[in-house]
Amino acid sequence: MPYDIPESWEWVRLGAIVTAKGGKRIPKGYNLQEEDNGHPYLRVTDMKDGTIKPTNIKFAPDNVYTIIRNYTISSTDIYVTIAGTIGDVGIVPENFNNALLTENALKLMLTESINKMFLAHLLKSPLVQKQFKEVYNQVAQPKLSIRSTNSTIIPLPPLAEQKRIVAQIERALEQVEVYAESYNKLQELDRAFPDKLKKSILQYAMQGKLVAQDPNDEPVEVLLEMIRAEKQKLYEEGKLKKKDLAEIMVEKGDDNSPYGKIPRNWTLLSVKDIFSITTGLSYKKTDLAIIQRGVRIIRGGNIEPLAYKLLDNDYYIESKYITSESVYLKRNQLVTPVSSSLEHIGKFARIDKNYSDTVAGGFVFQLTPFISSDTLSNYLLLCLSSPLFYKQLQSVTKLSGQALYNIPKTKLNDLRIALAPEQEQERISNKVGQLFQKVNLL
Repeated sequence: MPYDIPESWEWVRLGAIVTAKGGKRIPKGYNLQEEDNGHPYLRVTDMKDGTIKPTNIKFAPDNVYTIIRNYTISSTDIYVTIAGTIGDVGIVPENFNNALLTENALKLMLTESINKMFLAHLLKSPLVQKQFKEVYNQVAQPKLSIRSTNSTIIPLPPLAEQKRIVAQIERALEQVEVYAESYNKLQELDRAFPDKLKKSILQYAMQGKLVAQDPNDEPVEVLLEMIRAEKQKLYEEGKLKKKDLAEIMVEKGDDNSPYGKIPRNWTLLSVKDIFSITTGLSYKKTDLAIIQRGVRIIRGGNIEPLAYKLLDNDYYIESKYITSESVYLKRNQLVTPVSSSLEHIGKFARIDKNYSDTVAGGFVFQLTPFISSDTLSNYLLLCLSSPLFYKQLQSVTKLSGQALYNIPKTKLNDLRIALAPEQEQERISNKVGQLFQKVNLL
């Protein structure tokens, strides 16, 4: 015998306490149907997790039912799968009582000496599953026969003890489910932790709490004056409209601002004060090809949080369709999808080189800083990627269709940016980069 058991128990063959019977295949030339006519036909694919899954039940036509009507399984029986997936065990819910049974499963009809739930647990045990496996692995076409099933050796306690064992198992399984739920939540927290930590780092950075302020830094007003001068130059060259030349409205942060209180040497200003926003190339789908020749078009799917990537399945278009040089991607621009699902709204990436063969698509915003500076654009990328800016962005997005949200350009222009002195911008970018590297190692 496999192991010692209590004196009140005994080793028996499964066939001594159950009657095993097989199901019946659908006769040749007939098919199951989707429509519920009251004759459910249980297949191995329906037998999952110790029960019957109701999601994809098929039904035997009336003329088939009259042929195989004697091959049913009741809610008092236990099923065992014997072909395909072999050794799966379960009970039949009451709503499938007397359902037709596939030829690839057995029904075990119990005697009064055995508790149904006890036997179901026992048949799932390593002791029984090992015996099943040893038997069906000996044949060319693996299948568990009625004879082999009946010869399976099991330990049989008294009926009252069977019931106590079942009660103990059920209590233990409840605790397992609680543990599994807690474990899954912990796993989810582990997966989400790096992203949440990065967001916290960005929030601290944009509130002036990540690096120390230096009174020797050049005042932020110097940078603002450079922006004003550049905007004036663009206006004089006819590249900027007069309405976009409006005086930069700056303010200091307070408890009511999106960033709360910011350092005294910082300032708040609008997106439109520091960026020129345009959309990319408009095109017809018939003009596109995935040939990796011509001008590449990046779309929302190319943009990830804080980065962009060029994809093998990017679309390309002939250069003759490029009507303006402005759509080519330029170093220090930021790009973000115009339209996306709410959870993906707010992904910003910085362009790190000047492209002569890659443009933004029509559903991508190109945010071009009036001052093209690596330090400034790296800092602005962090600012626009922070939770503090994202919260503003979420508040102005509009639902378009069933699942897509649009960012209105006019609303985006009015959102607020916290601007630090240039030297502090560089310290912030360096510190964020260092911390992100450490987070990536977690």
